[in-house]
Amino acid sequence: MIDAFRVVRNDEEQYSIMPADMVNPFGWHDEGTVGSREACLDRIRQVWTDLRPRSLREATRARRG
Repeated sequence: MIDAFRVVRNDEEQYSIMPADMVNPFGWHDEGTVGSREACLDRIRQVWTDLRPRSLREATRARRG
């Protein structure tokens, strides 16, 4: 059973959790939160309020211009 997880984020500002002792997949970076699975998921719910990838959010803003 995994005891500790961490929150990771990619360049498109999409979030996920990983076991704390695993190496990040290419393109994913530590967000800074480490803790239980539920604590990490709570953090993601708090910060990831717009599920669209960053590039889509930016394109939508540019079109509204």
